[in-house]
Amino acid sequence: MRIVALAALAALTALPAAAADEPTITLKPGSGLDKVEGNCGACHSLGYIEMNSPFLNAAGWNAEVTKMIKAFGAPIGDADAKTIADYLAKNYGT
Repeated sequence: MRIVALAALAALTALPAAAADEPTITLKPGSGLDKVEGNCGACHSLGYIEMNSPFLNAAGWNAEVTKMIKAFGAPIGDADAKTIADYLAKNYGT
């Protein structure tokens, strides 16, 4: 009985997330995309990348990646941070 109750609770908890109707974001293919999807998408929507792309050049994207690590505690190593910033600058930089 306890398992059925837990399963029902889990289903009710997941239902609002499934119904949120968040659009699927497909980023441009390129070297480093896997790092962006895995690291950036773990904490926030990838839509932020497209939303900020009109405003950021290479230095801006580098600053954004650094901010995510230092200010928000994103667990991203130096090599991955560089790969992410390079991908963003190349594919979404001004």
